[in-house]
Amino acid sequence: MAEAQGTAPAPEEESFAALFEESLKEEIRENEIVRGRVVQITKDYVLVDIGYKSEGQVPVSEFMGADGQLTVREGDMVEVYLESRENDNGLCVLSKEKADRLKVWDEISAACERDELIEGTIAQRVKGGLSVGIKGGVKAFLPGSQVDLRPVRNLDAFIGKSFKFKVIKFNKKRGNIVLSRRVLLERERAELKEQTLEKLTEGQVVEGIVKNLTEYGAFIDLGGIDGLLHITDMSWGRVNHPSELFQVGDHVRVKVLKFNHETERVSLGLKQITEDPWLHAAERYTPGTVVKGKVVSLKDYGAFVELEEGIEGLVHISEMSWTRRIKHPSKMVAVGDTIEAVVLDIDVKNARISLGMKQLEPNPYEALTQKYPPGTHVKGRVRNIADFGIFVEIEEGIDGLVHISDMSWTHRVKHPSELFQKGDEVEAVVLNIDTTDGDKPKISLGIKQLVGDPWDRIPHDYPEGRVVTAKVLKVLDFGAFVELEKGVEGLIHVSEISDERVEDPRQVLKPGQEVTAKIISVDVNERKIGLSIRAAQRDADASLAQGYSGGESKAKLADVFARSQKSKKGKKGKRAVVEEEDDYE
Repeated sequence: MAEAQGTAPAPEEESFAALFEESLKEEIRENEIVRGRVVQITKDYVLVDIGYKSEGQVPVSEFMGADGQLTVREGDMVEVYLESRENDNGLCVLSKEKADRLKVWDEISAACERDELIEGTIAQRVKGGLSVGIKGGVKAFLPGSQVDLRPVRNLDAFIGKSFKFKVIKFNKKRGNIVLSRRVLLERERAELKEQTLEKLTEGQVVEGIVKNLTEYGAFIDLGGIDGLLHITDMSWGRVNHPSELFQVGDHVRVKVLKFNHETERVSLGLKQITEDPWLHAAERYTPGTVVKGKVVSLKDYGAFVELEEGIEGLVHISEMSWTRRIKHPSKMVAVGDTIEAVVLDIDVKNARISLGMKQLEPNPYEALTQKYPPGTHVKGRVRNIADFGIFVEIEEGIDGLVHISDMSWTHRVKHPSELFQKGDEVEAVVLNIDTTDGDKPKISLGIKQLVGDPWDRIPHDYPEGRVVTAKVLKVLDFGAFVELEKGVEGLIHVSEISDERVEDPRQVLKPGQEVTAKIISVDVNERKIGLSIRAAQRDADASLAQGYSGGESKAKLADVFARSQKSKKGKKGKRAVVEEEDDYE
């Protein structure tokens, strides 16, 4: 019966099979790398015998090389990663790629423990830094702060480049690797620095690489230590910015000007390698020499002209033209222009050369004294008004001054703007031309000299005692100024306005009002005329009284006399008037 059935294993056989399978489980574990032999290669899979009860299959693509060729043959021993001991088909699930990746991680881990460097190629830019491809295609992260010794603005410039790196962070479980290139550079720089410090001395000419540019200079890497090449030590000539001479990465030869061993600060110079051009400047640029140069800078006060590298001269704005009024040098020259000039003066000690452009042309002022002798009548427009007078342009660029005291014989001019405005055309007389002060002479003009001095005739035309009609020009606290004729004025003092006390002349007189007044004083030396309204009124009253003394009635004569007394003493009663009439009779 038992033989007929023949399918039921003996209890001993079941126990042995279970023990065998359990032993295999202990030797071959999932999620580990195992060795096996390639037993068959099909179109899609490579079958590998790992010593388990069933083979495992690996996709053919995982055994393909970069050239597209299969890298294994049947019978080869390979290392694969066991993902699962059995799938739905009863086969092991294996992976060649995962095995390779795990081996790379193990190699990286071992390198970290031995403090070894890892080589990689920067693949792309990622947030916060760069992605680096290392062994077996493993991706590592290179922070932006670890790329170079100094912060890098353009990280894209490193893409595609290969470097050696130090692993500063490693986490196999999370698949996280952080690299640093800066650590290696600092180590190399420290070694170079020691070597450089041993041989660095002041006065030595050394070679370096431009590491950084600023507005005030360039930092030169001398080998582990940086030196500053200040902008003033780059060239004997003018340098507006270091970028005009250098770019980052340039190799330069410089001279060590100062070296402080304690602070490790190094000052460098480039121009000091060549001779100072000012040593022989006095021989080449004597006053009167005509030179050519390029305009390199414009200031409000003039233009700087480069005569040769390291030597500049200044053309002051006053030395650009004899006659033109130049408000800014840009009206005459521009940066980059090549101009001719005359050396006026040289100061080698302070490295200064004064140049002139107008000296290349004839001086138009030299013929002025012959062209405009004193007494010449000229015409021109008022170009400018000052507190002390007006400037009249008699030729283009040639002005004469009419002082405030030479504007009128009789009118008291407090400010020239009372009589003139810019642009007014005036006629004047040349009084004097002073050529003693520099190149530009001073021309004195006069307007009042066009006519004779009215004070030569005023004492005859306006003698004391003459009664005149005058127009009130201005009323002040102390009296009123009146015009006798155009340009001839006089003063009526407040005490001469009326017999009655006048507190405020403005309540009695108004500008433009015509009054009858008597000339009571004429001072030729002080050029003053005094007048009196009340004196003229008295004379008028007296003349009127004399005119009625012949055949008029006593009543009319009394009325006249009463009005006269009324102006002197105020209103009186009727009885007082009658008494005065009786007295007059």
